Amino acid sequence: MTVSTEGAVPTAPAAASAAEALRRTLRRHAAGVTVITVPGPAGFTATSFTSVSLEPALVSFCLGLTASTSAAVHAADRFAVHVLGTGNTTLARQFARSGIDRFDGVAWSEGDDGVPLLDDVPAWLTARVTLRQRVGDHLLVVGEVDAGGGHGQGPGLVHHDGAFATSVPLPPHHRD
Repeated sequence: MTVSTEGAVPTAPAAASAAEALRRTLRRHAAGVTVITVPGPAGFTATSFTSVSLEPALVSFCLGLTASTSAAVHAADRFAVHVLGTGNTTLARQFARSGIDRFDGVAWSEGDDGVPLLDDVPAWLTARVTLRQRVGDHLLVVGEVDAGGGHGQGPGLVHHDGAFATSVPLPPHHRD
């Protein structure tokens, strides 16, 4: 006999179990490390950055609703995404900490649109916010890309299994 649970609201233990399964699974997912900045200045480290569309050029990121930078992100009409390299682990850690001036000691300049642009990162882009949507306990932000830059050198910084890492290219004829 099959019992349908369609439309059922998960109980607290089931929801906690699902959250733990998600956490456990995502530890196995390597994700690129970025720093998102908005005018203020404010910023935070994120692994939720992704491309959305090429035409138009759209990108997105998510931020927890209770994050210390949440109010600044809600107020911003623009943002910058800084793709970090293996030489940027200190920067990634600094922008991941709460209760500090994350820009203290960081080399950056203010873009024409007021968005902080971090120096010495492999790549960055700026975007105009086109959508903000609450999704669960996070805020989804989508923006249309209007500029980009960076030195474009070195391997990318990734986060995997609770630690920073880098990718290593497989040989051209690698088999599973």
